[in-house]
Amino acid sequence: MNDPTAGQPRWPAPTEGRPTGPVFADLGPAVVDLMAGRRLVVVSGAGCSTDSGIPDYRGEGTRRRARRPVQYREFVARPEARQRYWARAYLGWPRFRRAGPNPAHRALARLEAAGAVAGVITQNVDRLHHAAGSQRVVELHGALAEVVCLDCGALETRDGLQARLHELNPSWHVTGAEMAPDGDADLEGDAFRSFRRADCRACGGPLKPNVVFFGENVPRSRSEAAWTLWDQAEVLLVVGSSLAVLSGYRFIKKAAGRGLPVVIVNRGPTRGDAEATVRIDAGLGDVLPRLADALIPGGRWSPANAESPDTVAT
Repeated sequence: MNDPTAGQPRWPAPTEGRPTGPVFADLGPAVVDLMAGRRLVVVSGAGCSTDSGIPDYRGEGTRRRARRPVQYREFVARPEARQRYWARAYLGWPRFRRAGPNPAHRALARLEAAGAVAGVITQNVDRLHHAAGSQRVVELHGALAEVVCLDCGALETRDGLQARLHELNPSWHVTGAEMAPDGDADLEGDAFRSFRRADCRACGGPLKPNVVFFGENVPRSRSEAAWTLWDQAEVLLVVGSSLAVLSGYRFIKKAAGRGLPVVIVNRGPTRGDAEATVRIDAGLGDVLPRLADALIPGGRWSPANAESPDTVAT
């Protein structure tokens, strides 16, 4: 998958005059009280998986990793674009595949098991929420674990395709390729030209990862499933997303329009700051486990920030 926000205008940061909701440096009693006893629906982004070793698009090193993403139309129309993509993906998949859930994923799974979280709408394609034990997950942008034929629609596992690619390219290797977001790897110059890509086993058609590329729409059935889950929220909890992509931001915008409390936990500014009831600028691996301890009966929790305000506007 490639960054679907490339080329889109950036929203202004809070320091540039964009109004924001209350901003907390850490989880405190007022924030816990806002969520306690209310059903949460989670919207998760790439920041949820950075502690698992999967790079995001806007964190540290983003500018260094920046490159022009493959457009959906280009991928479909040009064999060379598909060859380049699959060469990079072939290099990046083993490391991506080894990534495991981190404390943030596990905390959300605990909250769901306890009945505090109704489910997760994720923009991620790594299936780490599933690996952590979350049961109700809507994969808004699909999953890299699957590959789809653009001609006949046949599905294949990504692991199975990786094995076929290895058979076709037993001696092909590029040293020093750095892992990039979404199972990709940085590949310089024309190194991809000697790489042999695999086609559909059923019809011989071109293969694509079963994820949403830049310029491609979220499938209607998936969007409807996300809105069905969203409709159960009494609080919308956004974790690890800058909300640059409209497919994620629209949930926050609509929640704010209906007066639904929105809690955003993310490092750095987000596109939804103006709609947030609460903004916590902190690491998910610290905040979410403590939130689970606070909201699950019998959990061990004490506020790390004793200076948190006593009330939060809802």
